[in-house]
Amino acid sequence: MTGNAALQRWVDDCARLTKPERIHWCTGTPEEYRDLIQTMVRDGTLIELNQQSHPNCYLHRSHPNDVARTENLTFICTTNKEDAGPNNNWMDPTEAKERLTKLFDGSMKGRTMYVVPYLMGPVGSQYSRVGVEITDSAYVAANMYIMTRMGEVALSQLGASEDFVPGLHSLGDLSPERRFIMHFPDERLIWSIGSGYGGNALLGKKCFALRIASSIARQEGWMAEHMLIIGLEDPSGQVTYMAAAFPSASGKTNLAMMVSSLSDQGYKVWTVGDDIAWMHVDEEGQLRAVNPEAGFFGVAPGTSYATNPIAMDTIRENTIFTNVGLTPSNEPWWEGIGSDPPEGLINWQGNVWSSEGGRAAHPNSRFTVPARQCPSISKQWEDPRGVPIAAIIWGSRRSAVVPLVMQAFDWQHGVFLGSGMGAETTAAATGAVGVVRRDPMAMLPFCGYNMADYFQHWLNIGKRLKKAPLIFRVNWFRKDKDGKFLWPGYGENIRVLKWILERIRGSGRAVETAIGFLPSQDAIDLNGLELAPEALREMLSVDKTGWINGALAMEDFYSQFGERLPREIWEEHKKLRERLQRSSASSTKA
Repeated sequence: MTGNAALQRWVDDCARLTKPERIHWCTGTPEEYRDLIQTMVRDGTLIELNQQSHPNCYLHRSHPNDVARTENLTFICTTNKEDAGPNNNWMDPTEAKERLTKLFDGSMKGRTMYVVPYLMGPVGSQYSRVGVEITDSAYVAANMYIMTRMGEVALSQLGASEDFVPGLHSLGDLSPERRFIMHFPDERLIWSIGSGYGGNALLGKKCFALRIASSIARQEGWMAEHMLIIGLEDPSGQVTYMAAAFPSASGKTNLAMMVSSLSDQGYKVWTVGDDIAWMHVDEEGQLRAVNPEAGFFGVAPGTSYATNPIAMDTIRENTIFTNVGLTPSNEPWWEGIGSDPPEGLINWQGNVWSSEGGRAAHPNSRFTVPARQCPSISKQWEDPRGVPIAAIIWGSRRSAVVPLVMQAFDWQHGVFLGSGMGAETTAAATGAVGVVRRDPMAMLPFCGYNMADYFQHWLNIGKRLKKAPLIFRVNWFRKDKDGKFLWPGYGENIRVLKWILERIRGSGRAVETAIGFLPSQDAIDLNGLELAPEALREMLSVDKTGWINGALAMEDFYSQFGERLPREIWEEHKKLRERLQRSSASSTKA
């Protein structure tokens, strides 16, 4: 129960519709979390892992048809279809509610309804927002405890206000034919049924913090972005903050928790957030960012002490693993963990694994873990004022064309670079893997309104900034003709960040090209790194034909937005093609 009348009315309405056996208001205490965990261990929802090696860690196995975000079943429900845009699936709000009301009717019979008040953002911050998720999944409630500031702290911040984002979730019968994730931006409302997977069911994450929040942000003049936030410490101890957008499962977490290969020089990366940034223009015209989440929902496969030791240390305790393999000693295992699969390994579906039987861990298997126990967590990660952003970085997995790093000419050009960003698809969303698709600002699945208006919003924000962050594009994934990666990546990416920092301070050497400012051949610190000179030349070259073809593909992508696409985007597109046509082997130092 709550003293907030609007919240109580909404909970009562949901209870009448879903007809649960009992209602539990989550308080967010550690004792409540332990009770949730033990309830799930008893009913088989969770498997207790080895408590000596992985204290307070558990394994959850999803239904095989419910292992990733279902973008084809995710809808933006606006009165005007054009407001949702071609980047979203659209359904009329009245039709959506009629369809889902039938599915929600009695969906919680015999189950517990968990009322989960949660706070997105630091406690006491003017930038933080309250959401309330109603769910019949104890697994969802436990994950929300990790991923948000849940319970009394949220109700305290809400007080008597009606300004909260309501979200109704039910597992239903987990049938894909009766699975929908509906967003109603005009009402700031979320309905989700038929899935227990994080991106579909943890409504504070993609649903609220991106799709609904992006719509709110446009109305109120701030930004809700699919971005990590890091602080780069230099040898003097000064920390410079950067926000970076990468599509899911393309190295975001590795960058957010990077172990610097230049630590002996005094360069270190601090983690503020690994997935989402809420950014505001402060009273001095400075862009500041907060991480609205309290935990990490990371991809397990490929995570190891060789690739991400910070993440490995983070997930040693207090972690819920989802759809990973299980060793005979009751420890989690996944492909790329750094050890061979042991005899007797159990796969993510609960069967004995064999080398002929496919993967032991699902490609999109996950870990949910509190951010506070990350060894590289920044002292400012919960600063209610947010951290000042000096650089914005676009990154995606591209095996060709896109250089290792480049800098936009200005804010407008940087928005253009982000708007045309292409990425090779991953297992984080259902569908084909390895296909290049346009993913502007890594927001294509998460922008809660017409993306043409989203580009305009970015351009408008730039006009309010007194000192706009510099904008960069990076690509760690360039390959040679034999299909081998040209750049070592991981901790060596600090060398690229060092050049970005130098550019922010006006000292980094660069050449002006048709596509942007690229590092000169001697600009990136390669001391101690065995890298063939021809590899660096290839990574920093301008593939004129590739960029011209890319510009043609961008034109096809932009055309779907019709007259809503900002003229500035078309202007930048035209200027790019003109520069490419004029370009030669020569370039100008900058």
